[in-house]
Amino acid sequence: MDLKDATQIVLIGGGQAAAQAVQSLRSGGYEGGLTLVGDEPALPYQRPPLSKAYMKGEFAEERLYFKPAAWYEDNKVELILSTRVEQIDRTAQCVHLEHGGTLNYDALILCTGSRPRALPARGADLGGIHDLRTLADVERIRPSMVAGRRMVIIGAGYIGLEAAAVARQMGLDVTVLEMADRVLARVTSPIMSAFYENEHRAQGVTILTGARFDHFTGKDGHVTAAMLADGTELPADLVLVGIGILPNVELAKDAGLTIDNGIATDRDARTSDPRIFAAGDCASRPLVHYGRAGRLESVHNAIEQGKLAAAAILGAPRPAEDCPWFWSDQYDLKLQIAGLNQGYDEAVVRGDPETRKFAVFYLRNGTLIAVDAVNSPPEFLASKKLIMSGAKLASGVLADTSTSMKDIAAAAATA
Repeated sequence: MDLKDATQIVLIGGGQAAAQAVQSLRSGGYEGGLTLVGDEPALPYQRPPLSKAYMKGEFAEERLYFKPAAWYEDNKVELILSTRVEQIDRTAQCVHLEHGGTLNYDALILCTGSRPRALPARGADLGGIHDLRTLADVERIRPSMVAGRRMVIIGAGYIGLEAAAVARQMGLDVTVLEMADRVLARVTSPIMSAFYENEHRAQGVTILTGARFDHFTGKDGHVTAAMLADGTELPADLVLVGIGILPNVELAKDAGLTIDNGIATDRDARTSDPRIFAAGDCASRPLVHYGRAGRLESVHNAIEQGKLAAAAILGAPRPAEDCPWFWSDQYDLKLQIAGLNQGYDEAVVRGDPETRKFAVFYLRNGTLIAVDAVNSPPEFLASKKLIMSGAKLASGVLADTSTSMKDIAAAAATA
């Protein structure tokens, strides 16, 4: 469907995908009505610093905003904040707001994001137990981030480990509980898991893997301990729950859009309704470098899908589709990830983990599909290109640090 004559575009959500789509639409020449509806009071903002510099107080709130308020005014973008959308009426091409208003649209972009997975446990409603997803969450947590206090983190994914690093740097006593037999089990290899477990333990974090959490205890409505199934009691002044996220697909599902581990989209971020697009954590998209569909929880994905949706509405050429990439900052370690390692049959280590500067390459049938690079930007940058080209590489070549990644990439390009 050609939407180049659209005169009113509505976006639902105030995160990275929505901010990028708005910017791409205006920079691409769209001059019609543009309305962004967000359920938080803040201007659209970036989330990654929340569990890092912002939690430590090293990052002012204004620096989180993608654009200042004046930009939206100058570019005639109407912001409707602190407001939830209750319903999408596809027949009437309008959305119903929680306070009774409606907004008509010619094109609609769903950037509804995701929410923390709830912990189904007795005592989970006690004070002092937190999620970490929004600015408001950090504002609730920060007053308790006091040196000497005891923090229990449930879940050893990126959010949990990033928060553990910040808490230790702020002088808290930190214990991380992980149900799996290793940290980062869902996203990386045993090699990388072991490295990060060792690093956190060296920094004073207690990590309990294979831990079966049971319930919380409290006093006067506030948490006092996390209890394991074997009866172990872990005293806690505050708790952070980081056991994953769920895509916010309810609006789309109620509107009859196709859902498949997220709002199903095509390569242009278009849903099963040609006037409706979806971008970011809420969307499932074709992973063109891997021949399957999937949902990606990353800044890169949100930016890229925001650009794709805007281009499709404008009738512009489809922007380039990069291979997925992610990052995580813990202490002075920057982990940069390119690609998706699911289904790898060989892991190759380049460099020495003891130096805290190394990379792990993941191959499937000799083809590079992903890399985890710790404090190693050349390995990350070269691998992005190699993954997108479908390069086949010998493990010995990748492991040989006497040959630069630039030379390895150049040789692969001429092979």
